[in-house]
Amino acid sequence: MDALMASYASDTDSDGGESASVSGGAPEVPEPSALLPPPPLDLLQPPNFVDYSAMAQGGRVRSFPHVEGNYAVHVYIPVVIPSDARKQLALSMKRAASLVPDLYAVDADYALSELCKDEQKLEKVLLSREFHVSLGRPVAVQVHQIDSFIAMLRQKFQPQQQYWMEFNKWEHFVNDDCTRSFVSLEVTRTGLPEITRQILMVDEVYRLHGLPEFYTNPRPHISLVWALGDVSGKLKQALKDIEKYQSSMSSLQKCNVRCKFSRVVCKVGKKVHDICKVAD
Repeated sequence: MDALMASYASDTDSDGGESASVSGGAPEVPEPSALLPPPPLDLLQPPNFVDYSAMAQGGRVRSFPHVEGNYAVHVYIPVVIPSDARKQLALSMKRAASLVPDLYAVDADYALSELCKDEQKLEKVLLSREFHVSLGRPVAVQVHQIDSFIAMLRQKFQPQQQYWMEFNKWEHFVNDDCTRSFVSLEVTRTGLPEITRQILMVDEVYRLHGLPEFYTNPRPHISLVWALGDVSGKLKQALKDIEKYQSSMSSLQKCNVRCKFSRVVCKVGKKVHDICKVAD
């Protein structure tokens, strides 16, 4: 497999330390005649709803088991794709959808094939959202570690300077348990030394808290769409087609995704902590 095995927490929004409270008294059960009939199922599902339970591979799974008192943690650089790059990216996404039908928008989980039918929806739902460059593995921390974890990260990231990140290479990645494949844009030149240095800083904080460090040879990237299972062969062929298509375009038409580094955040459960911000 040519792709780097990359780790993703597929349910980082879930708060590992919260549990439902149970009241002591038994609730009063209404008479059957007082119960309302359930609403139609289609009213409970958004447009382009994907029923993961019906898929052979199953739906989202945690990258680590839920343990009461633990919180999912993810340290990353937020990235918003510049508006002038979205049009060319949209063309690439349409080609990807035609070659690999079962692709979905990362986090939004809308079918890419459906989004491609409406260019405005494709840009709004997929390309205008916030992406991220991971600086550490999504892991679980115990509740008593959170304060020191955030404090150490902030201390490490105090003297940060602004720099450019260029997402210049199409790549496909597969998560560690081979349940998901991703189409991504990788940083291979501009911004790579700075991001690599920041990954090492996060690694040190992880190490001090007994957490697994990042990969030995990190490959910073943003992931745009995903597919169930390990479909490396399909994605590799699709990305070759996209690269061939882009190479035939003029330099003015080619997609060049350049963003300024501006901040690092740490998501703990559902709460987002600012680690550092760099002024323009």
